[in-house]
Amino acid sequence: MSAIANMHVRGNGLGGGFAAYGIYPEYKDYYAFHLMFTGSNSDAKRSAKQDFDVFLCENFDLVYDEEIPHDDETAVSDPPLVWRYFVAPRKQGDETNLSDDDYVVMKVMHINTKIENAYVFSSGKNMGCFKGVGYPEEIGKYFMLDRLYKAYTWTVHGRFPTNTQAWWGGAHPFSLLDTTVVHNGEISSYGTNRWYLEMYGYACTLQTDTEVIAYAADLLMRRQNLPIELVAKILAPPIWNSIDRMNENEKKLLTALRMVYAPLLMNGPFSIIIGQTGKMIGLTDRIRLRPLTAATRGSMFYLSSEEASIRLISPELDTVWTPNGGEPVVGKLNNMT
Repeated sequence: MSAIANMHVRGNGLGGGFAAYGIYPEYKDYYAFHLMFTGSNSDAKRSAKQDFDVFLCENFDLVYDEEIPHDDETAVSDPPLVWRYFVAPRKQGDETNLSDDDYVVMKVMHINTKIENAYVFSSGKNMGCFKGVGYPEEIGKYFMLDRLYKAYTWTVHGRFPTNTQAWWGGAHPFSLLDTTVVHNGEISSYGTNRWYLEMYGYACTLQTDTEVIAYAADLLMRRQNLPIELVAKILAPPIWNSIDRMNENEKKLLTALRMVYAPLLMNGPFSIIIGQTGKMIGLTDRIRLRPLTAATRGSMFYLSSEEASIRLISPELDTVWTPNGGEPVVGKLNNMT
């Protein structure tokens, strides 16, 4: 929290959040659903929760649930009712042909589009997102993250919305299964990206361009099993003039990627950090219109918009560098135990 607080002026208090990996070891084999229930008053929020609970019991085996602990003394704006559930899929009929992950994605999309005032904002195993309206350090205090959780990977974001409303679901990170995304920039291709992803069953309901990046990462990396090096060339491809100067094999590959995945090109300035189980990935647009700094110290790997925030928590660094535009930088966990 001290690192993101050091970049306080990058946000305006209208959204902040964290993703943490490895925080639920006692339930590591179950999907951890984080739900927010909105409404004009506590009765409306409880009513939304009741509707969701009925759906949950029909589609999942519930292992444990509770309201996510929080500090009511922290000044945050109009908090929803935030609950967590640890669940296992209960597939029926043709659903048994689906993988567990595909089943969960299908149900998450149903919840977020069909159950009024209920939003799944985190759905992976042994990880969770915590976010809301406020500065990120305020959200961290609200959910008591420094007191209650230990994680092997943290990502965090402070929001400065420019063309969408500030609400709890619109804060970063955006998450689906174990993939989380924090994003600095503006995706002008949102409409085209959204249209393409909807053909694959992804429903964009949270009113911000970052949502499409999270779903694109899930589609390309989990469902289609593409390596991050190719995913980067889809999201931030080289310009055609550069492709023309490549050798024949590279030219064929990059041309095919641009043709097949043209609707997933992320047009506009961006830098993103993608979190996954045992992995953290940084990527910028090809001409680096948004900053990203990478660093290492011993076995620790850092990514940030500013070097200053990294040095605040690790003053001495072994290496510091600026990743090339359009090229991913990846940190992987050596030991998951």
